[in-house]
Amino acid sequence: MGKRHETIGIKQAIRFEWMQKAANLLLAGLDAKVIRQELHEFFADRKVSVSECEQSTQTRTFVVNNLMKIWISPDQELMPFRDASLEILQRNPSMAVPIHWGLISAVYPFWFNVARQTGRLLALQDQVTQTQIINRLKEQYGDRQTVSRYAKYVIRSFVAWGVLQDSEAKGCYEKSAPMNTTEPTLAILMFESALRATPEAKGALKLLLNNPAFFPFQLPVMTGDFIAQRSERIEVVRYGLDDELLKLRIR
Repeated sequence: MGKRHETIGIKQAIRFEWMQKAANLLLAGLDAKVIRQELHEFFADRKVSVSECEQSTQTRTFVVNNLMKIWISPDQELMPFRDASLEILQRNPSMAVPIHWGLISAVYPFWFNVARQTGRLLALQDQVTQTQIINRLKEQYGDRQTVSRYAKYVIRSFVAWGVLQDSEAKGCYEKSAPMNTTEPTLAILMFESALRATPEAKGALKLLLNNPAFFPFQLPVMTGDFIAQRSERIEVVRYGLDDELLKLRIR
């Protein structure tokens, strides 16, 4: 599990419509080589960076590589989770935002951790600044320039996805109205994404239900038994009087 959780990986802002494009190519039944070519052609005449001076073949390649890693060729251990995400997306396209959010969180836990720190701050205050988020991330990843730079790309992605809004002050953001995700299968998939984004691959159900990384969404309350009956990849362990721990099944 280690390497995926240690690397940052996201080197450009990722727009929601790009995620949807990659998923649609996969749903069309195209193979990985053709999808990569299609994505390069898709971005050939599109701006993929907030900075014109950064618009280059290398920048487009970063984005294509990210999309391939998320939807088309994730790590082998993530393939069943990817397949389940694709199935729900095909069945319920209106829930595309949380589906994409869950998958990118599993593939790139850095995204999940930026969201977690953002959600924690928004639970305490109405607005959050880029500096506040980055300072908290440095406590986790170390005071590296790459942490600051790539965190900005993820934060800008949040704005592009519509889950954060720019405030009047530069570098300051407000939370958008949360999206209600009532479908149990999708909620369980979100819990699984949190487990996969966590090195320990486990977490208390109570904490998962209120995980700040899911600040853009309202997840339904459910029991461990309910989750265990509907997921073959999550195991439920009880401890204490009424506490439940979710953990990924080892295969």
